[in-house]
Amino acid sequence: MSPEGQLTESTWEHVQQAPPDPIIGVTDAWRADPDPRKLNLGVGAYRTEEGKPYVLKAVREAEQQILADPAMNKEYLPISGNPEFNRLARTLALGPSSPAILQNRVATVQALSGTGALRVGAEFLSTHLPSAFPRIVYLPSPTWGNHKSIFAKAGFQVREYRYFCAATRGLDFAGMVADLKAAPPGSVLLLHACAHNPTGVDPSPEQWKQLLKVTTEGQLIPFFDMAYQGFASGDLDADAASVRLFVDAGLELVLGQSFAKNMGLYGERAGALSVVCKSKEVATRVESQLKLVIRPMYSNPPMHGAAIAARVMGDPKLNALWKEELRGMADRIKLMRQVLYDQLVARNVPGDWSFVLKQIGMFSFTGMTRPQCELLVSKWHVHLTLDGRISMAGLSATTAPYLAEAIADVMKSA
Repeated sequence: MSPEGQLTESTWEHVQQAPPDPIIGVTDAWRADPDPRKLNLGVGAYRTEEGKPYVLKAVREAEQQILADPAMNKEYLPISGNPEFNRLARTLALGPSSPAILQNRVATVQALSGTGALRVGAEFLSTHLPSAFPRIVYLPSPTWGNHKSIFAKAGFQVREYRYFCAATRGLDFAGMVADLKAAPPGSVLLLHACAHNPTGVDPSPEQWKQLLKVTTEGQLIPFFDMAYQGFASGDLDADAASVRLFVDAGLELVLGQSFAKNMGLYGERAGALSVVCKSKEVATRVESQLKLVIRPMYSNPPMHGAAIAARVMGDPKLNALWKEELRGMADRIKLMRQVLYDQLVARNVPGDWSFVLKQIGMFSFTGMTRPQCELLVSKWHVHLTLDGRISMAGLSATTAPYLAEAIADVMKSA
């Protein structure tokens, strides 16, 4: 201290510079890159053929209706959020004929998109799992980078189960099952409902049935992360099949939903967390405890994104328009997979690239090494995460030949 008793250096002088986020940092590096050929294939957001962000027509129409509604105001939402949004969100996920829906045994709260849903869900489980259950969560290897931090912050011991097979660029199902069978009873099992991030590899319908059996026999607690419903296949019901399989089998589970991808509401942070329970009475008590998790975190959620999503889901005309646009987005990504594959084959790039066509959803896990990815960035100005994940949504028919040329080069050079 100085003679006057004041500190001579910052109280936070010891604080270290944090590394950039591995995903968000990709976009920052892309923005700073002056090369006109640069490609951003790290962003987990849909882009048009021209590489521009896309606002859905259904979303624009819903916003206009909301702005014109004289009954709209800026009052606080309840702690649990927009009730109509919550009702429609869980119905979208589970289906209107779901036994859990019909029996009113699903506790749902609005969340700050998928990340917020996961965080509130993890905190709830950490506090309210039976005391005899371990605070262990099993995550697929690899998984979305934020999963580990979210569950660790909630006090869980994070373990991984085998998921991606590097040799086949597909699912290591035998390894997955073996690891889950070895999990202690009462462990939380994180499952991607569809369009696995980062690999784009999903279990088949028959494999999902086997996973249901393993989960039930192992007394595991399923926690589904559903960030891409409708965005994987273009069909909302088809993409929810895994979750509905588990719910219809009578399992209690946790479900996080995001409307960032399938409605393009990235910055609106519209999401939902649902806990499927054995009875209506239990669901009521669970919802009360979810509110106690939310209250000291952020008190109550924002209204605008949820209002948009509720109107799009609830209005028949807007709902039909949304589904049409959703199919269009999914189809464009499927087309980009075909175009990239054709360009790679045309250049005789070493290896079997058919996995590009077999993987599903926004991302493709290429299996490229870190040195190859670093060369893509430094020489070709193709920005991607260094684990080899590329966003097919950031590709276009115009840029696919350039990417194929870049991949062909780094496969030989690095």
